[in-house]
Amino acid sequence: MTGTASIRELLTRNMRTSGIYIAFVAIIALFTILTDGKLLSAGNVTNLVLQYSYILILAIGMVMVIIAGHIDLSVGSVVAFTGAVSAVLVIKHDMPWWVGVIAALVVGALIGAWQGFWVAFVGIPAFITTLAGMLLFRGLTWLVLDNISLSPFPDTYQKIAGGFQNGLFGGNGYDVFTLVVFALALVGYFFSAWRTRAARVAYEQPVEAFPLFVVKLVVIGAVVMWFAWQLAHARGLPNVLIILAVLIVVYSMVTSRTVFGRHVYAIGGNLAAAMLSGVKVKWVTFGVMLNMGVLASVAGIVYSSRSNGAQPAAGNMFELDAIAACFIGGAAVTGGVGRVTGAMVGGLVMATMSNGMSLMGVDQSIQQIVKGLVLLLAVAFDVYNKRRAGAR
Repeated sequence: MTGTASIRELLTRNMRTSGIYIAFVAIIALFTILTDGKLLSAGNVTNLVLQYSYILILAIGMVMVIIAGHIDLSVGSVVAFTGAVSAVLVIKHDMPWWVGVIAALVVGALIGAWQGFWVAFVGIPAFITTLAGMLLFRGLTWLVLDNISLSPFPDTYQKIAGGFQNGLFGGNGYDVFTLVVFALALVGYFFSAWRTRAARVAYEQPVEAFPLFVVKLVVIGAVVMWFAWQLAHARGLPNVLIILAVLIVVYSMVTSRTVFGRHVYAIGGNLAAAMLSGVKVKWVTFGVMLNMGVLASVAGIVYSSRSNGAQPAAGNMFELDAIAACFIGGAAVTGGVGRVTGAMVGGLVMATMSNGMSLMGVDQSIQQIVKGLVLLLAVAFDVYNKRRAGAR
């Protein structure tokens, strides 16, 4: 017989997941009060999306790397290098914007394949391989740019991360198109959630009580439409949010509904068992590293478009922000555990704290201390949950 879960059961079933959502809401409430509401203003919500989108893109790839039991320290340098390649072609050699985009993606894929080869087939640990990559691709960035910045990009390239979709359906003081897009996305989410619940009921798996399920959908719908309303009152739907949304949907499906995704979890959860089960560990590992290179190039395109140029120091410390987003979002240090949506929430936690402290005028040194402590506490929380589960 199908079981139903109460609110308490839903929260305690997976403390790693529920804890980060509770913390995220608490952090938003705290900084909203401390900034006198500036944090949630329409303009600032839009700026949050624009300023931290590339970190969230990196976190999507990084969470898969971490689930597989690896780490990638080179993504910041890859962001800089791919942005530099694009800038040299588009700015220096006056090529069309799309040539720069394609070149950056190809370079990112080659970098991912290069590092995947050393990790998967040669057997060098990802920590060492990507540490070498961090130095290698930073040096190549300096070489390609000749240690100088290149700018500006043409308007079309700038619109990749700085453009907006608005005015298509009109609106009086707000953009109707933005609201329609978010409403349609919600309808799709509600339908998917209903089908998932129905499937669990059919297989007699425990689900939340139906009234609680409805309340959850109503709360999610209200939050999403509030977010859409804020964007609609600012400049409309950011292009970079469309890119990010597509990546989140695609990679959520890849990690949860494909054979490749299940194999990634299997490798991180128990490598020996995965090998005995016939998982092609080397090729899956190669694919994970290849994918990280491609997503780092996407982040490089977005960052160079956002900053309207390429700089030798671009992407500095991005890898640490992406890794922190994954661990704060519930990924396990030992691998085998993690979700794309969790990494997104972890990234938003970091973004909200940074933005909120900046609005308050907190010194940069204090911001780094706070973020470091939050990361440490998140990992400590993960360790505590594992020990408690092991003691049962």
